[in-house]
Amino acid sequence: MPGPLLEPPIGREPATIRDVRADALLAAVLLISAIVSTALSAASGIYGVDPPAMQWVLLYAAGLTVPLALRRMYPEIVAIVIAVVFFVGISARIPEVYVGNIAIFISMYTVGAWVDNRRRALFVRSGIIVGMFVWLMVTTFQSAIDPSDDGLSREGILSPWLSFMLIQFLVNIAFFGGAYYMGDRAYAAAMERRVLTFRTLELERERERTAAQAVALDRVRIARELHDVVAHHVSAMGVQAGAARAVLDRDPDAARGALRQVEAEAREALTELRHLLETLRTSDAEADDPGDTLAGSILRLDALDDLVAHAASHGLPTTIERIGDPRPVPETAQVNLYRITQEALTNARRHSGPGATAEVRVRYGQTDVEIEVTSTGRAPVEVRPGLGLLGMRERAAASGGALEAGPRARGGFLVRARIPLPASTAPETASVPALTTHSREVTS
Repeated sequence: MPGPLLEPPIGREPATIRDVRADALLAAVLLISAIVSTALSAASGIYGVDPPAMQWVLLYAAGLTVPLALRRMYPEIVAIVIAVVFFVGISARIPEVYVGNIAIFISMYTVGAWVDNRRRALFVRSGIIVGMFVWLMVTTFQSAIDPSDDGLSREGILSPWLSFMLIQFLVNIAFFGGAYYMGDRAYAAAMERRVLTFRTLELERERERTAAQAVALDRVRIARELHDVVAHHVSAMGVQAGAARAVLDRDPDAARGALRQVEAEAREALTELRHLLETLRTSDAEADDPGDTLAGSILRLDALDDLVAHAASHGLPTTIERIGDPRPVPETAQVNLYRITQEALTNARRHSGPGATAEVRVRYGQTDVEIEVTSTGRAPVEVRPGLGLLGMRERAAASGGALEAGPRARGGFLVRARIPLPASTAPETASVPALTTHSREVTS
């Protein structure tokens, strides 16, 4: 059975063990790279001074790279630690400039890609960027006023020294801007993937719920059909069997006639049950009418005359009356109206008592079709919502209509079902056609 409804995802999924292992491997590779880079840069005399002691080189390399092993678990702390170590190392003129830039970029990117609190991610990254540019401006100013600096020439409006400083600023803008933008895009992409995963899972659970509901609806439809077939015929068989028992001794011929009726009812019930089983084995794609796989073309409004005759022959004198011009009615609606009438007549025969009669009226309106079954005799003292009434209401609702059922004030019972007709069957003219009435009475 499908589980409870899911809540939409908030934030991205936490880092997995696989992610942590990948980060640890990255930190180890960058640590080795930082040591090698520092050693090579010191040998090349990149700063023109004696290299620092080896312990400071190792401490600087570890401070830049080891925190990256926890970058997805504590992205803000890792970014701040690496930025501080980078500032200190450059200020101390430790000869390493390549792995440090890589570590700064990765830490900035990670804050943008993994911090769910977007305001905090903005503040952390903005603070690092502002600090980096303040430090760059301070070092630029110090270099500009240092009279002992005999490096690049400062002569001219666009001197070599000024051009170099402008390149530094532009490179840092592109560097930090790229880390900022790529981090935000990675977070947005991760959230889109998570939402897509959630929607996929939600659709799968909805499919399971729909399948379960379809199975439940099929079970209800099967139960309703079985009830209609069994209740109708078994009720008639009970009436005929009781009549046969009552006249068995004094009128054997009448008893044999009643028993023949019982036999006929049993055969008809078996025929309908066999048809029901055949339609249950037929898929909607194979059926002539996919909307009516449980019923059958024999259950139509045209067959109400036979249904009335059947009720009359089993002790319930019944008449049928049709009002209005017959209109095309969908097959499923005809089956449901037929079954509602059948159940109403069965209940009238079982509960109305001796001497009761029934009347069936079929009304064709402008936008709907209505069937009314009224019976005389005693009304039930208490109307309990049994399977019969429940099945009739379900049939009316299945065709978009409604059912009214209850005892009448002057005795007997009333069942009225109204089902709307499709717009395609509406009359072409707006005027109401003259009503025509056809009546046929069948007595036992």
